[in-house]
Amino acid sequence: MTKPLPKFLTLTDAGITVRLSRPTELNGVQTDSIRLRAPTVRDVRAASTTAAGDEEQAELNLFASLAEVATKDLEGLAVKDYTRLQTGYFRLVQDDEV
Repeated sequence: MTKPLPKFLTLTDAGITVRLSRPTELNGVQTDSIRLRAPTVRDVRAASTTAAGDEEQAELNLFASLAEVATKDLEGLAVKDYTRLQTGYFRLVQDDEV
């Protein structure tokens, strides 16, 4: 049984939108949400390869790729909002049939 989505998440077939606790600048534009597209195996492998064994960097690389933003933009997020992004990602890849 799948837990209900937190109010800050909106899930679609194409991805998930994460509403931030406060606006932030991504790609030079102020926004109050981040959309992550559904990842592929290629995305996960590329993020790991470019991180040279650093798991935190691999996650950052993956999220930046899925959101189509720079890693430096994600590094500027409040920890609360980065945690929301992590929650959104893990909900996005969760298998609802389990």
